[in-house]
Amino acid sequence: MKRLIGLSLAILLGGAAQAAAPVRPPITAVSHIAVYAADPAKSEAFYVHDLGAVKRTDPENPAAARYYFSPRQFVEVLPLPTGYSSINRLDHVGYNVADAEAMRAYLASRKVKVPARVTRGSDGSLWFDATDPEGNRVQFVQPPASPPAIATNPLSDHIIHVGFIIHNRAREDGFWRDVLGFRPYWFGGMRDDHPTWISLQVPDGTDWLEYMVVGTPDTTGIPPSMKPSDLGVLNHFSLGVPNIRDTYTLLWNGDRLKGQNNVPKIGRDAKWQLNLLDPDGTRAEIMELHAIGKPCCSPFTAKDPDQ
Repeated sequence: MKRLIGLSLAILLGGAAQAAAPVRPPITAVSHIAVYAADPAKSEAFYVHDLGAVKRTDPENPAAARYYFSPRQFVEVLPLPTGYSSINRLDHVGYNVADAEAMRAYLASRKVKVPARVTRGSDGSLWFDATDPEGNRVQFVQPPASPPAIATNPLSDHIIHVGFIIHNRAREDGFWRDVLGFRPYWFGGMRDDHPTWISLQVPDGTDWLEYMVVGTPDTTGIPPSMKPSDLGVLNHFSLGVPNIRDTYTLLWNGDRLKGQNNVPKIGRDAKWQLNLLDPDGTRAEIMELHAIGKPCCSPFTAKDPDQ
């Protein structure tokens, strides 16, 4: 009898512990990308004049600035640190979550290193940082209850994805897919049989992360031979638009293409796109929301963004 009681108690306690395990809260969208700038004034001209973003102070870093495309999505521009010698201009990417503290507790339960508490910004937002298996920094952001009022941007009010270099797809999937629940969207590359652009959608929305695969699976970091211009193209963000012709016309007539050498083209994913570069070489990819036909390499396996 005592054995039966003990066994029953163990089962009950085990079930209670399992029921109490933290559950991942919704991850709904891209929040932002944070990049370094050598000349903040030139960056401001690009993000405000050329891309039409709205400049606001940065609740996270008073020395930085945020350039908003919508009340909950922005590019964070950080001053280049004194003595900084790396060619990398990417600091981190961010995703919006329904509950930052719940996300922190969930990641801790999955043995991901997280801070002891979330940080509260002066705007009421909550966030914390973690790193993926290759050391890429990701920020999980709970937007403020009253986000800043941002006028609709005629160019685009939606950052549909962010991308950065990785080396080992399987290793990264262990974090982004297995722990965070991101879902396959599309993959491709310059060669049909060698996918190097891997798109994974957030679990509770249509925005995505794009792995930009470089090097070999046994390496990490920036390859020693990589040029700054190539790294800036790989570490990027993308603005969604319904029609690239209308977008290019808007930019052309607004004298917003100075110093840019690219023109619209159809990507390997069969979507029209236009690549612009900020003053430090970070790529701002302007992309149509829907493919015009069959993409290379892989079909789309999830829903496109609506707007």
